[in-house]
Amino acid sequence: MELRQLSHFLAVARRRSFTQAARDVNVVQSSLSASIRQLERELGATLFDRTTRRVELSPAGRALLPIARHILADARAAKAEISAVQGLLRGQVALGTIQMLTWVDLPEALARFREAHPGVEISLLEAPVDEMIEALRSGELDLAYLACGEEDLPAALTVIASDTEPLAVATGPGHPLAGQTGVRLADLEAESFVEFQAGTGLQTVVDRLCLDAGLNRRIVLRTTQLELLVSLVRHGLGIAILPVGVAEEAGLRTIPIIGDTATRTVALVTRTGHDTNPAVSALINLLRPTAPT
Repeated sequence: MELRQLSHFLAVARRRSFTQAARDVNVVQSSLSASIRQLERELGATLFDRTTRRVELSPAGRALLPIARHILADARAAKAEISAVQGLLRGQVALGTIQMLTWVDLPEALARFREAHPGVEISLLEAPVDEMIEALRSGELDLAYLACGEEDLPAALTVIASDTEPLAVATGPGHPLAGQTGVRLADLEAESFVEFQAGTGLQTVVDRLCLDAGLNRRIVLRTTQLELLVSLVRHGLGIAILPVGVAEEAGLRTIPIIGDTATRTVALVTRTGHDTNPAVSALINLLRPTAPT
């Protein structure tokens, strides 16, 4: 049983999809499937129940899940201790992020970090907020950008920096709402909505906002793909509640929300007391100046 196999197992368990998991771990799907099959042979048990439409953990897979997390966390801790001895000549950082990250140019920041520290390996995970919180707690991730406030985080996690950004109703250019200077959420009962799939940080905020406003949305599609959501809104198939910066960058019309405090908080988060890895500390120092507080 290899660490690589356990990493592949966790990726499939997280995504419930071999295709998406293969993208996460940067291997072709056939190699990922072969890795999982070899792990199942070594353990003598089926880890996933596979159908044509879904992939779910089997009883054996559910039993292995916490063990695999602990093993990989211990391996990462060992690497961190060695990195602490070697300084920044070598090291490893695992960073989580959300799709709608607007207050830092993450690819540019990571490119600067790689240029300054070429021996440090960086892995990047995009996942729902609840999964990234668990990955932070278990040690799979060192840092993560989460769309949630500090009050939503467990005590084991610490906010390094955070930013609050406004939300607005986003429409295509030809939509009847596009020319309005403001709109009340309670007046949108007749509209069709396009939203991110359940479990994302943005939808949690939008759900709370609409509940407080008494709006029962008619949702025609949930998606995890920002490009698809934007395209549907642009073509008039639905409206969405999005961060203003995301909507404007995508070329959508934004209408301010009247009568409600429509904002979301994005936080850069790490494990409480997690400071032994010099590579993680260096990345925090690079990201912190670009992060509003």
